[in-house]
Amino acid sequence: MKVNLLYRPSYSLADVELEGGESITAESGSMVAMSPDLQVQTKMKGGLMKSLARSVLGGESFFMNTFQASSHGGKIQLAPTLPGDVFTMELKGESYLVQSGSFLASSEGVQTDTKWGGAKTFFGGEGLIMLRCSGSGTLILASYGAIHEVDLAAGETFTVDTGHLVAFSEKIGFRVRSIGGLASTFLGGEGLVVDLTGPGKVLLQTRSVGAFLDWLMPRLPKTNNS
Repeated sequence: MKVNLLYRPSYSLADVELEGGESITAESGSMVAMSPDLQVQTKMKGGLMKSLARSVLGGESFFMNTFQASSHGGKIQLAPTLPGDVFTMELKGESYLVQSGSFLASSEGVQTDTKWGGAKTFFGGEGLIMLRCSGSGTLILASYGAIHEVDLAAGETFTVDTGHLVAFSEKIGFRVRSIGGLASTFLGGEGLVVDLTGPGKVLLQTRSVGAFLDWLMPRLPKTNNS
């Protein structure tokens, strides 16, 4: 499998070349275009209970699509819903925790499962709900805005707003908390943060969906029910 990333970082597109018989599993609705002879199978990834957990807790689709190339190989192009970047990682028997909505696709050998990363959502709309992506293979992630990489040294701690978190290595220690007390949480728009302690890699996104919605909603036309 070869992944070429185009039009980064604002309107990224993943152009994926599959060798003969290779397959890729992608988030529902992410396919832009593909070779006509690719075989498409839609199913509950990991069975009923894991699919329910991924959909209800992780914010991902209940069903996922698997695209398999013929013996001649093929091509598929994938893109996220929101404008932003696409990032690839080669997992080698390791695990990453991926923020809800950031999973785009993965090759064979990568498993996805739902994992709580801390407190449930009770401050505003930004809880830390994660997918656990593990195994060996290619993992394709998406962000709202550009992706910023941070490599934490052993014992180094970095505090991140959960709305800007894309993914981090599972070996990183983490703690979810509110910031600035109740007044700051409800009035200041900060919500929850996560303290990440290295060593390991962290991926951030330069924009927050929650912050954008907070800006957008008051500006939408009000419905007149009279």
